Amino acid sequence: MKILCISDQIDSLIYSPAIKERFSDIDLVISAGDLPMEYLGYIVTCLNKPLLYVFGNHNLSEYTHITEPNLIRTTISDEIDGVDHSFGSTHIGFKIMRVKGLIFMGLGGSIMYNNGLNQYTNFQMLRKILWMTPHLLFNRIFYGRYLDILVTHAPPLGIHDKNDPCHVGFKPFLWFMRTFKPKYLIHGHIHLYDLNDVRSSVYQETVVLNAYSHHILDLGEAP
Repeated sequence: MKILCISDQIDSLIYSPAIKERFSDIDLVISAGDLPMEYLGYIVTCLNKPLLYVFGNHNLSEYTHITEPNLIRTTISDEIDGVDHSFGSTHIGFKIMRVKGLIFMGLGGSIMYNNGLNQYTNFQMLRKILWMTPHLLFNRIFYGRYLDILVTHAPPLGIHDKNDPCHVGFKPFLWFMRTFKPKYLIHGHIHLYDLNDVRSSVYQETVVLNAYSHHILDLGEAP
C-alpha cells in the first residue's frame, strides 16, 4: 500500500494536470493539516482515492461547521461512507477509523500560543487522548493492535519541533507512542526548507514522519 502524505504547502507536483500520471499507484491520501479544502478536493477528484485529514491551526474560521462538532467525538468505522465528508475528504480529527484494513487516529491542532481555533495545552490534548482510550483498547482486543497510524498536525515534543511558542510539539504524543505503539505518526506544521532537514525519525517503535509538502509512504502489504 502506498500513502500520499501532504501538509502545509500546496505542491506544484500535485496541483498539476499530471497528478494522475505521477501518483497513479497511490492507494490513500493523508493530509496533516493547514491545506485549503479546495486543494484536498482537487486531489480526491483527480486520484479518486480516499483522503483522510486533520485540521491544523491556520485559516479555520470558514470551516468551523466541520471542526466544531467533531472536536471531542470519536467514531469507529470499517467504512468511510457515512462519516463526515467535505470536498470528498474525510475528517478524522479526534476520531478512530479503519480504512483499507488500517487503523487510523487523528489528533489535529497545535500547542496553545494565542488562544486561536484548534489550539490546546498539553493537558487539554492529554484529556482528549484519554477520552479516546477505550476505543483503542477495543482495537487491541478485536484487531490485535491499538492502531497503525496516528495523524497529527503538530509534532511530538522534541521531535521535529521548534523552540518558538507556535511550533513546540505536544508532550502527550510521546506518552502515546510509548503506550499504544503506532507504526507511524504522520504530522505537519513544521516546514522543511532545506534538503538536509530531517523528515523522518524513530521514537521507540514508531516512525515519526513530517508530511510537509508531500511524501510517499510505502507500507508494502496492508495488514
